[in-house]
Amino acid sequence: MKKFVLLLSIGFIAMVLAACGSSEEDGQASSGEENESESSEQTLLEQIKESGELVIGTEGTYRPYTFHDENDELTGFDVEIAREVADRLGVKPVFNETKWDSMFAGLNAERFDMVANQVGITEERQEEYSFSDPYIQSSAVVVTHKDNESIQSFEDLEGVNAAQSMTSNYADIARENGAEITSVEGFNESMQLLATKRVEATVNDRLSVLDYLNNREDAPVKIAARQDDASQSGLLFRQGNEDLVKAVNEALQEMKDDGTYLEISEKWFGEDVSK
Repeated sequence: MKKFVLLLSIGFIAMVLAACGSSEEDGQASSGEENESESSEQTLLEQIKESGELVIGTEGTYRPYTFHDENDELTGFDVEIAREVADRLGVKPVFNETKWDSMFAGLNAERFDMVANQVGITEERQEEYSFSDPYIQSSAVVVTHKDNESIQSFEDLEGVNAAQSMTSNYADIARENGAEITSVEGFNESMQLLATKRVEATVNDRLSVLDYLNNREDAPVKIAARQDDASQSGLLFRQGNEDLVKAVNEALQEMKDDGTYLEISEKWFGEDVSK
């Protein structure tokens, strides 16, 4: 009888200990699940600040926006804007270079947090992505030799010989205004023909022309007219990260308010390209 009672007591104690162990394990598991849940509930901005890095997608081959200088260091207008944004968020900018065709897929795959690469703001893209406030804008311009006073508007292109890449939308604008087209392979050739007065004008992208003039102050060409409609570019994000977009917009506005944006803009283009 005593043996039976002893065995019964031992069995009872074992059951209690097993129950305690199970409860403890359940508690640990529950705690782990809570921690995992808390981590998954972090916003992207919180994750960026916790890691101390803002991962930025860019091409690195698109002068003057994002390219490698003579020392093979990544630089450019967009690169400097993105670096300044990261600095104002209190984190380190980490650039992830990729081809343009892979830019959007890389953002979707969370390879980077933001894209800085002259991404034009369009209705189609806004359906799938979020944009910052525009940080640069451009428009079509008419460029002439600096001695030319007869061309001062797009309408003045009627009957004028204009150097254009045949498949570009700028060639279409020149045609629509009555210009006679001289085919060229690219922007630099059109500038060369214009400088030597072998053509009278070219219609091209304002930012490309400003970059050209900024690097060739002695070039005998000028912007004679500018189209009213402008295309705008913004920093690109995955949708659902409103707090990050808001923080970036605040950083961009601070840069404009304290003169940092203008300093970067004048360095690369010689003027304010936000308007």
